[in-house]
Amino acid sequence: MASQATAGDQDAVQMPGAGVWDIDAAHSSVGFVARHLMVAKVRGSFGTFSGSVTIGERPEDSSVTAILDAVSINTSDEMRDGHLRSPDFLDVEKYPTLEFRTTKVEQTGATTLRADGELTIRDVTRPVSLDVSYLGLVADPFGNDHAVFSAETEIDREEWGITWNKALETGGVLVGRKVKIELEIQAVRKH
Repeated sequence: MASQATAGDQDAVQMPGAGVWDIDAAHSSVGFVARHLMVAKVRGSFGTFSGSVTIGERPEDSSVTAILDAVSINTSDEMRDGHLRSPDFLDVEKYPTLEFRTTKVEQTGATTLRADGELTIRDVTRPVSLDVSYLGLVADPFGNDHAVFSAETEIDREEWGITWNKALETGGVLVGRKVKIELEIQAVRKH
């Protein structure tokens, strides 16, 4: 992450120490937003996921790995969730996980990074870039340090072979191609 803040820096954010930090799934979220009927937004999330953040001595030496259980997709609509799990979309029986691994990390500001990586969905691996904000280091009541991050990106689902759609009588399509991914991550140092 970014270098340690100096004592005179009023807006200093305490940086996490180098090492492996496990993603605390109970206090993190992996969400997404897609367009429905061309204009409405449908929000969803993955309820089961795991991963780790390896903090390097320099930001460029850091990395992230994450695995999401495809079956845990949830948009608060049972019928839609069943369709998203089907071969039309994620095909969870054949491809039970989605995976992300960084290939490069670049510091873009005092507490911001760009994490380039590879996202695998349905056995198709494509490059993606996440805009990452480091929000700080916070201790919980049990003495565990939590490194807190927020990240987002946008993907074109058709680049992963997820092309199902229906034309609308008024023009356009039922499901948008672009999917915005929104992450709120708390990571705890691995002991």
